[in-house]
Amino acid sequence: MKSILYMISGILFGLFVAAVVWLVAQNPRGDAVTLRPVPTEKPIVVYITGAVPRPGVYALPDGARVQDVISAAGGFLAEAQKEGINLARLLEDGEQLDIPYTEGFSPVIPTAIPELVQPSTDLININTASAGELDSLPGIGAKTAQKIIEYRTQNGPFIAIEDIINVSGVGPGTFERIKDLITVGP
Repeated sequence: MKSILYMISGILFGLFVAAVVWLVAQNPRGDAVTLRPVPTEKPIVVYITGAVPRPGVYALPDGARVQDVISAAGGFLAEAQKEGINLARLLEDGEQLDIPYTEGFSPVIPTAIPELVQPSTDLININTASAGELDSLPGIGAKTAQKIIEYRTQNGPFIAIEDIINVSGVGPGTFERIKDLITVGP
């Protein structure tokens, strides 16, 4: 009698396992789930001009602030009038932002016809120049001249004139104005 009971239990267990295998092996029913891409917000476009190294049109994410477009344009030039600019203000699509220059400073605006400039043979060697000589360069004040001297004292001589951009206070805009006036020596 026990053997019949074991046999029936074995048959029932086998039927159960067969039913589970059959359910698992069946093709899924219903429609397939289609995953769609996450919706992205349309960027805002802002035009920045004035006292920044790279004025132009920038696409920024919705919710961008004035600080974001200034950073995208390379930050402030040394001649920028930063007072009165709300860096936390939200930007709007199609906005133009003009960063003013300090009073009394006139930016160099390229003209269609280049002016004739007499080449100067007296370049200022940024590796040996005094603070007074460095201060005579456009866009370089007394503080920046001192920073240049401190930089070359701590880091050694400049290898190329472009290395002056590594000095705090000398940005790409200032470099563009002085690159034809400086040298690193023979």
